[in-house]
Amino acid sequence: MTHVLQKTVLPQERDPDLLPLYVDPETWSVIDEEYVRVSNRAHIGNVLDRTRARIVAGRRVSFGSYFNGFPASYWQHWTAVRDVQLTVRTSGTATILVYRSNGGGVPQRIDVAEVTSNAETTFNLELTQYSDGGWMWFDIVADDDTVVFEGAEWTTEQDPPRSGKASIGITTFNKPDYCTETLRNLAASPDVLDLIDRVYVVDQGTQRVDANPEFPSIAADLGDTLEIITQPNLGGSGGFARAMYETLQRPESDFVQLLDDDVKIEPESLRRSVMFGRFASTPTIVGGHMFDLLDRPKLHAWAEVVDDRAFMWRNLFQEKMPHNFGETNLRQTPMLHMRMDADYNGWWMCLIPVETIREVGLPLPAFIKWDDAEFCLRAGRAGFPTVSMPGVALWHVSWLGKDDAIDWQAYFHERNRLVAALIHSQSERGGTLIRHSRRTDIKHLLMMQYYPVALRARALRDVLSGPGHMRPNLATAMPEARQLAKHFAETTVHKDEDQILRARKGRQVYKRLKRNVFDSPTGLRLRWFTASTLVSHWFHRPKPENVEWPEVEFGKGDANWWRLPLYDSALVSAADGSGKNVYTRDRELFRRGLVATLVLHWRLRRRWPQLATHYRAALQDLTSVDSWRRTFEEAG
Repeated sequence: MTHVLQKTVLPQERDPDLLPLYVDPETWSVIDEEYVRVSNRAHIGNVLDRTRARIVAGRRVSFGSYFNGFPASYWQHWTAVRDVQLTVRTSGTATILVYRSNGGGVPQRIDVAEVTSNAETTFNLELTQYSDGGWMWFDIVADDDTVVFEGAEWTTEQDPPRSGKASIGITTFNKPDYCTETLRNLAASPDVLDLIDRVYVVDQGTQRVDANPEFPSIAADLGDTLEIITQPNLGGSGGFARAMYETLQRPESDFVQLLDDDVKIEPESLRRSVMFGRFASTPTIVGGHMFDLLDRPKLHAWAEVVDDRAFMWRNLFQEKMPHNFGETNLRQTPMLHMRMDADYNGWWMCLIPVETIREVGLPLPAFIKWDDAEFCLRAGRAGFPTVSMPGVALWHVSWLGKDDAIDWQAYFHERNRLVAALIHSQSERGGTLIRHSRRTDIKHLLMMQYYPVALRARALRDVLSGPGHMRPNLATAMPEARQLAKHFAETTVHKDEDQILRARKGRQVYKRLKRNVFDSPTGLRLRWFTASTLVSHWFHRPKPENVEWPEVEFGKGDANWWRLPLYDSALVSAADGSGKNVYTRDRELFRRGLVATLVLHWRLRRRWPQLATHYRAALQDLTSVDSWRRTFEEAG
C-alpha cells in the first residue's frame, strides 16, 4: 500500500510574504561569506492553486523550501522508513533535478529527468545517509515555453507501526474568530479530515465559538467530527487536559493533536504530523514550529530545550532565532539542515500519542506556562521522545507584542518554573535557578515594577506551602492575580485618547546596537551599579515633581533595568503600543519587596531537597486521569 508522507503544497492565501516558505524562485550568490539575493523572481501570480504553479519559460524554481523540502534526516532517525518515492507531475517541456543536503547544508544532486508534455515522473530515493542531518528537494527548470507544475508527493510502500486517527483539541478563551477560521480550514481539507477522529473545541470563555454567525455552516460541514465542550476557565493546562481526557475515551484515536486558539494553520502540517506519528519507531510526541502571525516569513520556535543548570527554556540555537525566510531561505541557511533534537514543544501545535498519556498522565494543574515543557520532560524520561518536526508549523501571535513577565502571568512564570524544576532538575538545589529568580526580582524592583515582584513573592510562598496548593487554586490564581493589580498604579495603561502624557525631560533615545548585543554593565561595573542603586532605592525618596509628573520617557526597547533606576519616574511604552505605563519610585514598596525576595529565596534554597521530594511524590496524583476527572466534575 502506498502511504503519502508529504504533499507539495502552495500558499492558501494570495500573500507574497508567504511565498518563500513554499518555493524558492530566487537566484543567490555569496559575497563576504553571506548569501545575497542576486535577482528576485518571486511572483504570487504564478501560484495557480494549492498544488499547481506556473514556471515561466527559461526560469528555474526550487521546491527546496521550508514547507516543501523533505526533512530526510528526521525520517531516517526517528522512523524505520528507508525507501521513499518522489512523484512529480508537470505539463510542458522541463528538467526536474533532485537534490539532497548533508548536515552542514552542502547541496548534492542525486537525480535528473527531462520531461515533455503531460508527465508523471517518479524518483526512487533511499534514506540511508542522513544521520547527521540533511533534506531532499527538487527543482524545475522550464525550457522555451512556460511549464505548469501539477503537483508532487513523497510516498513510501512501507507500512507504519500505527494506523489510528488523531483527535484535535483546541483550547480557547474569547477567541471565537480565530477558532472559527481554524475550523473552516479543517472543513475545507478532506485529506486532513481522513486522519481525524474528533475535533474538540474546549471553550472556556464568555465569547462563545458556537455564537459566531459562521459557526452553524462550518459545524454542518464537520458533522459528528466536531464537539464543543464548555467549562470554566482552567487555563491552557485545564483545556488541553480536557482534550486529552476526552481522547482517551475514543478507541479510534491513537493521538491527540493540541492546537492553540489564536493561530492560523497550514492544514498539510496537521496531516504530516499524524503521518510522522504513525511511522515513528516508538510512540513519539511530534511538535510543530511557530511562525509569527504578524510577520509571516519569520520563524520563532524550532527545537526548544530546557537548560538544566538554570532550568530555563530556550531555542537550541537561541542566537539564530527568529529566522526570516524572506531574507535567507532553506537552501541558504546551513544551520537548518542539521538535525536538531528537542526537549519539548509548545502546545500551540503538538501531537501526543495516547500511549504516552496513559503512561505518564495528563498535564500539571498549572493553568498556563511550563505545562507543555514539564509534560514533555516527564514523557521523555518515560521513553517517549519529542521531535520538533520541520515542515510542520503554524502561525501564532508572537511574544514580541507582549510583556507577560510583568502582568498577571508573572505568577505562573515563577510558580510553574519552580515546580517543574523541583520535579525534574538534576542540579543540586536547582542549580543557578534560585540565583536567577532572585536577580529577576531585583531587576524588577530597580525598574520600579512592584506588581510582578508581589506576584512572584506569592508564587514563592505557594511553592513553599507544598504541592497541595496547585489543584485548589487552578481556577482562582488568575483572577486573584489580576485583582492584585488594582493596588499598583504602574499597571494602568494610559491611552493617548484620554490624555497625552509627556515626560518633563522628554524621551531618552539610545544608539541601536546589533542584535543580541547590549550596553549593560558587566563585571566589576555591574557589581558596583547593583550595590549603589540598591542603596539609593532603599534610602532615596523621589522628588515631588517627579511623582506628580513622569521625569523621563522611554521606548519599550530602551527601558532596560540598567537605565530606569537612574530616574525617579519614567513613562514607558506598553509592549503592544496601545499606551504607556508610568513607573514611579516607591521606597516602601521597594523595601518590602527586597526583604521578601531575599527571605523567600533563602527559604527555598534551604528547603529545596525536601520540597523536591514532596513534589515528585505528588506528581502522579496531580496529573492522574482520576484527579482531572474530579476537577472537571467540580467545575461543572
